[in-house]
Amino acid sequence: MTMPSQADIQWHWLAFAEFDIPTLFDYLKLRQDVFIIEQNCVYPDLDDLDSPSWHLVGQNAQGKVVAALRLVPPGLKYAEPSIGRVVVAPIARQGGMGKRLVAEGLRQSAQIWPGLGNRIGAQAHLQRMYQSLGFEPVGEPYDEDGILHVDMLWSPHSTAAN
Repeated sequence: MTMPSQADIQWHWLAFAEFDIPTLFDYLKLRQDVFIIEQNCVYPDLDDLDSPSWHLVGQNAQGKVVAALRLVPPGLKYAEPSIGRVVVAPIARQGGMGKRLVAEGLRQSAQIWPGLGNRIGAQAHLQRMYQSLGFEPVGEPYDEDGILHVDMLWSPHSTAAN
């Protein structure tokens, strides 16, 4: 499989109940392949936040999910809305796909919940990428399931995000 260009990706926002079975399978398999197998981290990826969240999936020309995230409504994980489960398939990791994915998540979050910002629990090695989108670290790094994380907050007034 060749690396998809960003122009080849079709983006779709879905409520959990709107997934068709093949897309849901691809989405959950991608999360499993990256978060559990690639990162060698046994944890409950599927949780009670999937159902009430919005999900952004990016599909290549063959319809395979190669990038995705979930957008958790405010008050469920944090007071603010929260982008999480940000995942990009290894074949699609070059060329800024992750930044494009998160930027679209922020755009949708600001549209649905204007003025609320966004709080994430970012893997620490991705902190610079999130900072380039306007997130600022809050608090100290912490271990979550054997991976160093840092909480970060995005303000709708951030100059990097606009």
